[in-house]
Amino acid sequence: MTLHLPIPLITVVLLIGSNIFMTYAWYGHLRHHSLTFIGAILVSWGIAFFEYCLQVPANRVGYGYFSAAELKTIQEVISLTIFGIFSTVYLGESLTWNHAIGFALIVAGAFFVFKG
Repeated sequence: MTLHLPIPLITVVLLIGSNIFMTYAWYGHLRHHSLTFIGAILVSWGIAFFEYCLQVPANRVGYGYFSAAELKTIQEVISLTIFGIFSTVYLGESLTWNHAIGFALIVAGAFFVFKG
């Protein structure tokens, strides 16, 4: 049985999954101070493999429906959203008003990328 899902949905779901792995690969080691730099790099590379297993199909499925610039913009907005959740929930950091304004300006930029 083949699911016939809309290309935007497939693309966004794959990018969300990809960004969860990417964010953990890039920042998850910050809570593990016992890891050496080399250990953190090797673990991060291992996690990043799974990020690429989702990122590459997301871009291949989405390209043609979306331009490359639109795909990158979608990825950046998802990345900021995932990072905001990750940094508050996993790292215990607070996002401040200046972070919110900066993220909002990036989202505003995304609006202009998609505006015809």
